[in-house]
Formats: sequence, structure tokens, C-alpha cells
Amino acid sequence: MRPPRTSPVTVTRVTVASSVFLANIPSPDRGVWQLGPIPLRAYALCIIAGIIVAIWWGERRWAARGGTPGTVIDIAVFAVPFGLVGGRLYHVITDYQRYFGAGRNPVDALRIWDGGLGIWGAIALGAVGAWIGCRVKKVPLPVFADAIAPGIVTAQAIGRLGNYFNQELYGGPTDLPWGLEIYRRINEAGAEDNLNGVAVNHIPIAVVHPTFLYELLWNLAVAALVVWADRRFRLGHGRAFAVYVAGYTLGRTWIEMMRTDEANHVAGVRINVWVSILVFIGAIVYLVLAKKRGEREDLAAIQGNVPPDADTPAESADTDKSADDDSDDDAEDRDDDSAESTAESDDEPADEDEPAEAEKPAKAADADADASSDADADANANANAKADAETGAKDEKAKEPSSSGSTDV
Repeated sequence: MRPPRTSPVTVTRVTVASSVFLANIPSPDRGVWQLGPIPLRAYALCIIAGIIVAIWWGERRWAARGGTPGTVIDIAVFAVPFGLVGGRLYHVITDYQRYFGAGRNPVDALRIWDGGLGIWGAIALGAVGAWIGCRVKKVPLPVFADAIAPGIVTAQAIGRLGNYFNQELYGGPTDLPWGLEIYRRINEAGAEDNLNGVAVNHIPIAVVHPTFLYELLWNLAVAALVVWADRRFRLGHGRAFAVYVAGYTLGRTWIEMMRTDEANHVAGVRINVWVSILVFIGAIVYLVLAKKRGEREDLAAIQGNVPPDADTPAESADTDKSADDDSDDDAEDRDDDSAESTAESDDEPADEDEPAEAEKPAKAADADADASSDADADANANANAKADAETGAKDEKAKEPSSSGSTDV
């Protein structure tokens, strides 16, 4: 009896566990690429890309609100360096044990390329730089903050991709389909190094919650919320920025509690959780109080972008009406002046200082007064006054003396 034939292909049974494993999110094998002697760090590239997006979007929103193009870039020259320094300072202060103490090198605190930026310090000190820039450009800081709010939170979302490349700031183990695979990385010296090392293989040493992805998606949702609320309620006086801060801190609170990276604790809770709660409360209070300041600021008027002759429809109507009233008043004044000058011309000669054109009717009236009787002169004067009142005296230059002594217009 011939033995059964065997297939050269080995078939592995697919189980639920293996299908879940295949659905995991793989990590990049490295976060740094060498371009000759120059290291290209994914973390730095993501930060730069986020800054570019924030400035670009902020410029568009600034111009749409009536601001002068280029203002956001000018202010960013102050805000961005301050923000980077502030972010690093916050990280060093809250994680001081990494840089100070026995066996630590304080100079490492300056190695910003090795990661470590605290968003709270970046916002706080970045706001100081923005305030300086706003003072230079003579625009209110709250107006600037409202314009750049969705761009900032979008920049934070892009920056989270840097944590993905660095294989850092992830959560605890999970068996969810979107679990993040963590690989073992070693550097040139053979030591384990997630930031500067390269993965030895693609066999995960752990499958964890991708908290970087959770925050990335949450930040994009907050950006959409800010845009919607700003259009729906015409937020001003820093309220759009307050919506961003409140929305971001709300998500950061629960995402921070999922992370397993080393952090200092206060009363058993990560320090960043406490900061998120306090900042959230402050943003809500400001959002309520700022509503009393009224409607959104007129940015075009603040920056002087409204032409001097560009009035609102109501103002234009009032101006036109006022001009018509003034024209009518001027016409009436000219009628009265014409009647008075005609009446006076019957009694006395014209003043020598009056214009030559005004002397012609006066001389004609004097001549008629000498040639006719007082009764005829009074009748002519009354006729002249009546004729001037009816025509409105629109063209005094067209006045010509007639043979009967009256002035026709």
C-alpha cells in the first residue's frame, strides 16, 4: 500500500490569538537615520513639521479674521524659541532625577535631541514669547491665541509621531488588535537604546497600549472642536484658546494615567495628571468669564486694515442722509443770502470788497432803482426773492442783468 503523500508546504493553524497578534501595530526599527555625519532624528522632524503646520494654519485663520498677513510668522519668531526652552525646562524640573544626583551628568539636561519636552512648559514660556511678539506687532495676545489654537493642538498631534519612532511613552500590556509592538533596540556600543538604537529583529518583546496614538487622535478631535465652536459661537477674547486647553487637558488626564514610563508622583498620582486637572479647571473658568467681554474683536480695525472711507452700511446711510441735509441747508442759506442781497441792493450800493460777479446784480439793481420809482423797486425785489426761492439758486454764475432790472436764473 502506497503511503499518503505529504505536502511540501507547512500549514499553520490560525487561532484567535494569532489573528490578534497579526493585527498589532509594528514599531519602526529605528528613530534616527545617519546622513553622513549628520543624524536625522524622526522626533525633531515631527516637531518641526508640527511647528510649520501651526504657523501655516494660524496665518490662514489670522487673515480670515481680518488681520495683516505675516503677523503670525513674526510673532512665532519669539514664541517658538521660548516654547522649546520652556518645554525642556519643564521636563528637566519634573524629571530632575535623570540629570542630577549620584551618577548623573547635569550636561545631559541640554541634550534636547535625546527627547524630553513638557507641553506645559512649552505653552507657558511660549505664551511669554508670544506676548512679546504681540507687543511688538501691537496686537492683543488673546486675539493671537484664538487664531493659532487649532494649529497648536494639531502640531502636538504630529509631534506624538516622534514618540512612536522613539518607542517611548506607551501604556501597559494589552491584547487589543491595535496593540503596539515594542522591539529590542541596541546602539553601536551594543547597549539597549530605544532612542538611538536599531531593532535587532521584529519579534516583539511586548505588546502595549499605543498611548501616542490615543493622544494623536484625541488632539485632532480637539482641533475640529475648536474650529466648530469658533464658527458656531464666534469666539473671541481668548475663548477659542480656552476651548483648546480644556479639551486637550481632559484627554491628557486619562491618557496620562495609562502610561507606564517613569514619572514623579504626588499623592500616588503622576504629576502630569495633577497639572492637567488644574489647567482644565482654569480653562473652564476663563471660558466662562471671558464671555462677559462681548463679541469677537474686530481684528481689521485693531491692525488698521479698514480703509478710511470704508464705512458700514448703516454708517454710510447716515452719512448720505447727513450730506443731503447739509445740501438742503446750504441751498436754503443761498436762497436767503440771495434775497437779502437783492433787498439791500435797493437801498445802498454794493460793497467794493465783494466779488465782481456779485457786483453786477447789485449795480443793475442800483441802476433800476434810480430809473424807477420806489414802488417799482419794491415789486422787483419781491419778484427776485420769489424767483430765487423757487429755483434754489443752484447756479449763481449764470445770473445776468436784464433791461427791466430783475435777475433771471
